Amino acid sequence: MMAGERNPASCYLDERTFQLCCQLFLQHSETIQDGWSWEQIKGTDEGFMKKTVLMPVKPSVLHKQHEYSIQDENMVTDDIQANVEDETAGVQAVCEIHAVLRYEYHVLYSCSYQIPVLYFRASTLDGRPLSLEEVWSNVHPNYRQRLQQGPWDTLTQQEHPLLGQPFFMLHPCRTEEFMKPALDLAQAENKRMNYIVTWLSVVGPVLRLDVPLSYSTEVSAPD
Repeated sequence: MMAGERNPASCYLDERTFQLCCQLFLQHSETIQDGWSWEQIKGTDEGFMKKTVLMPVKPSVLHKQHEYSIQDENMVTDDIQANVEDETAGVQAVCEIHAVLRYEYHVLYSCSYQIPVLYFRASTLDGRPLSLEEVWSNVHPNYRQRLQQGPWDTLTQQEHPLLGQPFFMLHPCRTEEFMKPALDLAQAENKRMNYIVTWLSVVGPVLRLDVPLSYSTEVSAPD
């Protein structure tokens, strides 16, 4: 390496940096009130970020044997209309919504991969867990084609490493593909990029988890 050249940015981070990035992320979340929280595991130093979202979907997302009946639709329409208007800007026809799913997202630190990993579980409002096929059908269509080469490897069902419960996981194998260019650019421009903000802004939309632009402009890297 020639004098004056910088070491290339690493795509990995230690657990302490992960937690500091999460703290800054959560401070902004509290400011804009978008529902993120930190869940501490009792008796340990470990924890994770958590957010629960109610998501209106078309009936084709669910298998026919699990679709809502007309009676079920009438029961949930009034309850979810406010959430639909608040969380899905621009939705005009609430009458077209036939089902509402509950997605619970967890952002964990993986000691094995040394990067954050997105775990989630999804269910109908009556508590029925979604199958892997149903979860796959709800992946944002803009990303579905790219993932179709190995969908069952990209989206897998795993035991939650901190809760011991069945969750889905967006496999972190491709993290380096998008994080390394972003980190290199931030380094070249002397910008203090928050790893969690950049990472979640990429992986979140795959599972219909949007990260407001204000995170990128207001949340920096830890000191």
